[in-house]
Parts: sequence; structure tokens; C-alpha cells
Amino acid sequence: MSANWDRARAVADAVLYEGYLLYPYRGSSRKNQSRWQFGVLGPQRAADTDIGEDDTLSAQVLVRSGGAASLSGVVRFLQLQHRAAERDVGAGCFERVDELTTASTSWLSWDEAVEREIPIDNVSVTSLPRTLDISVPAGTDIEMLDGGRLVRTRRALHGQLDICAEPDGDLLRLSFEVRNTAAPAADKDEAIASSMIGTHILLSVTDAEFVSLLDPPDSAAAAVARCRQHRCFPVLAGPTGSLDLVLASPIILYDHPEIADQSKGALYDSTEIDEILTLRIMTMTDEEKTQARATDPLAAQIVDRCDTMSPEAMLELHGVLRNPHAVNEGARLIPEVPADVDWWDPSADTAVRPDLDAVLVNGRPVARGSRVRLRPSRRADAQDLFYADKIARVTSVHEDVDGDQHIGVVLEDDPAADLHDWYGRYLYFAPDEVEPLTERSSKWT
Repeated sequence: MSANWDRARAVADAVLYEGYLLYPYRGSSRKNQSRWQFGVLGPQRAADTDIGEDDTLSAQVLVRSGGAASLSGVVRFLQLQHRAAERDVGAGCFERVDELTTASTSWLSWDEAVEREIPIDNVSVTSLPRTLDISVPAGTDIEMLDGGRLVRTRRALHGQLDICAEPDGDLLRLSFEVRNTAAPAADKDEAIASSMIGTHILLSVTDAEFVSLLDPPDSAAAAVARCRQHRCFPVLAGPTGSLDLVLASPIILYDHPEIADQSKGALYDSTEIDEILTLRIMTMTDEEKTQARATDPLAAQIVDRCDTMSPEAMLELHGVLRNPHAVNEGARLIPEVPADVDWWDPSADTAVRPDLDAVLVNGRPVARGSRVRLRPSRRADAQDLFYADKIARVTSVHEDVDGDQHIGVVLEDDPAADLHDWYGRYLYFAPDEVEPLTERSSKWT
């Protein structure tokens, strides 16, 4: 559980800081003088008066429970922290300045942020509904420097989390609503200072399992359609196959999201393309890097990491080579026709079984019975566009004499799907035109 939780938290950290700092990471950049993050919950009526964002986000998830299920988790967000640079003018007095330069570095007067995490401790679903206070206090910290000081101040944040549950057939629907209850703000600066930034919820369940809202089993499809989300979407977290963790994120993700092994550190930019951003940081002048370091400690970490990056680490950012023919043990791909057998020889047909053979798509074997989402992209038939994003069931896998592979499918929502499968009237797509889904139905095996 700990490893799964840590893996989910790594993705949650990326969500928390997405858009926190934008290239070129300098305070003089206009786009860094506003917050561009996701999941911002403004104070009451901030959205109505156009000085901030909506005060609420909410999510509904489905749970399959065989007993006394309980919930644990965290609500996470950033609290804005204003950093004022002040120069020592003597006699115990300090003067506010835009930039304070010491012997070792420079500091701008700037807005930082502090991570906040409010625990949800072992809540039994039988005890719901429940309201939890997620407020955090105001604060002031003073850091003395050579020739001046940094004064960091934070406004109090006020909020609550409402959790309730209701049955939906043999499932349980859990509803979560995070609300900023702070009093209305006077202007945009006050609104963002009293906002919860990058808000998201990370949940675990015991004696139960979550149901995927992106790829639900047929038995849960109607219940999933009744779930409502506002400004966030819950996905299964942790490794593929785990059903005990959910991340309700303001950024739309796939189930079981993960941080790429090649990504050695966050760049915080909402166009997070590691190699391109790293190369651009490396081209910054020394003066520009100094300005970035003076903006935010996280910006300084980015610059330092890029300055000390090894050629091997840089090469990893370029991508990773994977064996397209690698396959899980036990899966049967399309076998090779023996080298001494011509393709027109009837004995070549005995080497293949379209109803049993498989093809790898994104590292996963797809065979008869697999569920896929259609992504037509390369065919000349304009009618294929009508099948975009449709869910289909694989009926057969073929390879032609030129070595090209083809996947036969019938549409899942086609009333005549069984009839088409019976007499072999399939739609055919290339492997790169389908996206494997997790569920496999015994209906087609």
C-alpha cells in the first residue's frame, strides 16, 4: 500500500504544481505575474465579480463494497505566501525593496506558496454524511539575511470538505465537495491570496474497491453515467490493476497515471515537455538565470538541475526505445510463417489463427475479446470518421502478405454486432488506430 500511495502522490505533486512557474521563470515575465494553475478555489462570489475563480469543486466516485468500507486520504492545495524583500537601513529599521542582493544571491519581492495537506482519517462509510474543516491559519515568518531580511506572510484560508454516500444498485456512490468558505474579497490580489490553489483529493478505500469511471464494466455503466463532476475528475491511481486509490484531479488524466522514468525533476510549466524546456533553460544567459533564481526557490532548483545535467541524463529526456515485439509471457502473437513455406501454400494458413492470434498495441496484447477505443487516422475511407471514439470488440487479428497487421472489430453499441460476428462482416483498423481498454469480456472468448 505504501508503494502505491507514494506513486499516486508523485502524480498528485505534479498536479499540485502544474503551472506554478512558467518558462522563462523570471519575475519580469508578465505570464509569471499571475497564477496560471488549475484547481484554484476562490473566496465566495469571486467568480461572480470576475476577480477570481469558482469557490467549489466536487467529484462523485463509485465503490463496490462487500462489508464495512472505510475511507482515508488527503485534501491538498497551495497557500499563497507573499515574500517581501527588505533592506537593513540601520537602527533596527528595514525598508521594502523590489530586490534584495546579498553576497551570495538575490531575492525579489514575490509570491511563493506553501503546500497544505488536510488528512481524511479512516472515515467509515456508515458514518456519512460528514463535514471536515480544511482551514489553515495565517502566518508570518522572518528570515534574516546579510544586509536585510525576507518577511513571508500568509492569509488564513477557510474551507470545508463535505462527504456523503448513497446507494446506486449494488454500488455505493460517494460524493466529495471542497468549498472555499472565505468571505468575499475586495480585489484580485485579495482573492488569490485567500484562494486554495491546485486543489485535489487523494483517496484510498479499505474493504472495498473503486470502479473506473473511464472504463467501467458493463454492469456499472449506467451508474457511472449518473455520476457528476465539477471542475475535477476522479481516476484510478496507483499501478495498473489496483482499485483502492483514486485521485480527483482538476487536470483530466487517464486511469493509473504515472510520472515517466525519464523525467528527473519537475519543471512546473503547463507545457511540460522536459527535453524542450531543458534545452531552452540551457540557452539562457547567466544574467537571465540569476533573475530566475531570484524569483523562486523552485525556479533556482530548475536552473541548477539543468546546469549540472549530465549528457546521459539529457539523452534520457530524448525518449526511450522499447521493443515493439515484447509481450507478456503466455500471450500468443501472430506466428511467423515458416521460411521454407510460400505465402500461397495452403500449409501457411495452418500457422495462423485469427481467432486466437494477438497484436501488441502500446505494449499490450490485443486479441479476440479485447475491448478497444477506435482512433481512425490513416485510412482513406471517410466513413471511418463516424467511428472515432467508439468502443469496439475485437473479433480477429490478421497479417497480410506485406507484413501489415489488421484488427477486425464490431461496434459495441451496434445492435447487429452478434450478427456481424456470426457471418464475419467486420470493420478493420490498423494497430495504431485502436486504444486498448482494460476490461475483457468472456462473451467473445
